[in-house]
Amino acid sequence: MSDRQKTRARPNARREFGETYGEILARGIERRTLLKGLVAGAATALVARHVGIPQAMAADGKGLDFAELKRVRDEHDHWPDGYRRQILLRWGDGIFPDSPKFDLATLNGPAAARQFGYNNDFTQYLPLPWGTDSSDHGLMVVSHEYATPFLMFPGLNKDDYREKMSEDQIRAVMASVGVSIVEVRKAGAEWQVVADGKYNRRVHMGTEMAISGPAAGHDGLKTKADPTGTSVFGTISNCNGGITPWGTMLSGEEGAMDVFAGDYKVLADQELVERQGWDEDENDIYAAGRVEPRLNFETEPNEWMRFDWVVEIDPFDPEAKPIKRTALGRMTHEGAQCCVAPDGRLVVFMGDDDDFEYLYRFVTRDPWNPTDRAANKNLLDHGTLSVAKFSADGSMQWLPLIAGEGPLTAAAGFASQADVCLKTRAAADLVGATPMDSPEGFIIHQGTGKLYVAMTENEKRLASGEGDAKKQVNVANPRGPNPHGHLLEITVPRISDKPDYAADHLQWDVFVLCGDPAKPEDGAMFHPGTSANGWFTDPDNLAVDPAGRLWVATDGPPPEGIADAVYVMETEGANRALPKCFYIAPVGSECCSPTFTPDGKTVFLSVQHPGELRMADNEDATSIADASTTWPDLTPGQPARPSLVILSRIDDGMI
Repeated sequence: MSDRQKTRARPNARREFGETYGEILARGIERRTLLKGLVAGAATALVARHVGIPQAMAADGKGLDFAELKRVRDEHDHWPDGYRRQILLRWGDGIFPDSPKFDLATLNGPAAARQFGYNNDFTQYLPLPWGTDSSDHGLMVVSHEYATPFLMFPGLNKDDYREKMSEDQIRAVMASVGVSIVEVRKAGAEWQVVADGKYNRRVHMGTEMAISGPAAGHDGLKTKADPTGTSVFGTISNCNGGITPWGTMLSGEEGAMDVFAGDYKVLADQELVERQGWDEDENDIYAAGRVEPRLNFETEPNEWMRFDWVVEIDPFDPEAKPIKRTALGRMTHEGAQCCVAPDGRLVVFMGDDDDFEYLYRFVTRDPWNPTDRAANKNLLDHGTLSVAKFSADGSMQWLPLIAGEGPLTAAAGFASQADVCLKTRAAADLVGATPMDSPEGFIIHQGTGKLYVAMTENEKRLASGEGDAKKQVNVANPRGPNPHGHLLEITVPRISDKPDYAADHLQWDVFVLCGDPAKPEDGAMFHPGTSANGWFTDPDNLAVDPAGRLWVATDGPPPEGIADAVYVMETEGANRALPKCFYIAPVGSECCSPTFTPDGKTVFLSVQHPGELRMADNEDATSIADASTTWPDLTPGQPARPSLVILSRIDDGMI
């Protein structure tokens, strides 16, 4: 989620939550912490052997031998000595043989649809051929979360750009968001785009898509153009995502309401509007309602319901129509991380990226078929959607969201599973889920089987004893307010030594409480050896590299001393939760989604919305003229260009 989106109104004013952290403490239960893991050095070797991590790495952090970066906040990006940095793709770069040269004066929808998109978030390297460990030839699958027109085109200003944009500019913006799929190949030390790659593709707001699952055909999804409620043009606000075992991308739509124009009060279900998080000051952000009548509430009151889903896209079939999988629920989807249960069923973990929202899981009804890719085509249309509840004893339970069970009755508005899918947040409220602090990154550690989840921040959470804190502070989100965020670690039970991600009962712990350890008021909690350069705030995307190390990309740290950055740390052994700063992005931008070649020698990551802040006061930039940077080209008067960055060691060793 961008800094801009963090400022929008949050849809939580009328809800009531469960017991407070203070009430839990009153029962004599202490907060669970990572500290117990830091005194387990004697058991490190045993842990390393059990989870399959190289013993030397688990014991002494071998592989984290780069010189940690010092905290800096400027218009450049920074990486460690001994590493090379390559910018592979920038917004507007061609990805097809016929892609036009990037030219803002002539940029329009058809041109933008043949170029790399804007504000890349989810980033994934897929080896070619699929199913191999190829580390020099693959596909880059990249989502483009949103656009900022007044930072894209000279002459536009934040205050009046909606009225001043030309139709060509609006169409260009609509084609610059969505997803890019690009074939890449390594030649010597450099990576290159394969412009004539047979899989290269752009998906955007004009791409036709199917709607499937329980909500397909529901009256709430029917429009004048689509009376069946099963087809829609476009995907909006593609944030993070995941990759299924059969190689399709799951892209989370997050905050699509921002794109719609008009008076939301004409919509029939105002309670649903309230719950979804409408902010009239942040609507119509692309002025798209001027050229697409369906994006006006008054013209097509059901169109907004056809977004904020998980979209399945096949990177290996450019002709395949993307599909919105409604069984996975409707929310501000941050991502959709996939793994497989011991019985072969697919499990998808999702965060709903807003203050006081929830963690979700979807488990397919049927196992996936590893020998017949086509047999998995509709696997995500059938299964069980659940929401997380955390308890003070360190246990966690997945509560099923099934129409007709528990409080999800017809009288409560859930006559069918379609109603659960359309009103997922309201269903989660009723079953008693634990409200979280803007849950974003979700990652599975393939070595240990554990899950890691990032809570980016929640400045609206109140401290115990303050105002309405009885309804808001809870054991899994123990600080109020929480401007810095934290990481949770979730341990799943095992079946025949395989992690059972479909189990309904798990164990959880706090892994890191973010903030400055030197400031007692922050309440930060890292490894005691964390340096003055190593601590961080606002964790967002998470990744685990082939060596088993956890990578954390931040989004929106305080302006004192450092821009957004990427940190690396061990999750086991003596250096557990000891982060080091590896990469720093230009000020005003956000690092996203580190992804690795199978040999662990190359990391790709995205840098989105560079220049979005003003250097002087850390407020939103209002035009190209006052943007904090024009990175990566650093050309005065020209826009900053979100880019895909590659980092590798000069000696060709593992990252």
